[in-house]
Amino acid sequence: VQLQASGGGLVQAGDSLRLSCAASRRAFSNHAVGWFRQAPGKELEIVAARSWSGRNTYFADSMKGRITISAAGDKNTVYLQMSSLKPEDTAVYYCAARWDQMGSRVYRDQTDYNYWGQGTLVTVSS
Repeated sequence: VQLQASGGGLVQAGDSLRLSCAASRRAFSNHAVGWFRQAPGKELEIVAARSWSGRNTYFADSMKGRITISAAGDKNTVYLQMSSLKPEDTAVYYCAARWDQMGSRVYRDQTDYNYWGQGTLVTVSS
């Protein structure tokens, strides 16, 4: 499974941004997806996660209410929509995926994921 994260950039505090995670062919079929971020000098942390079915999601407290996670109709792309961005949201954002046969589980730990995108940098200026 190959993942391609994109959509990062330089924005101002309060702006919105949509990150995309594109999978090769139908690689997201039966795969749960997560978005993680790593700020300078900090550890990797989860931002959001979505079950394959889309029925279950998880959002980190630090961004709850400001983000949504969704999939394109063909489910080959998963989006992370972020709004009301803050300078502390500045980080490299990574998408990750793992096989989930049942389609209903949400995975929060980075060690749960087998496949990772290359990361996209989000910089929020004050």
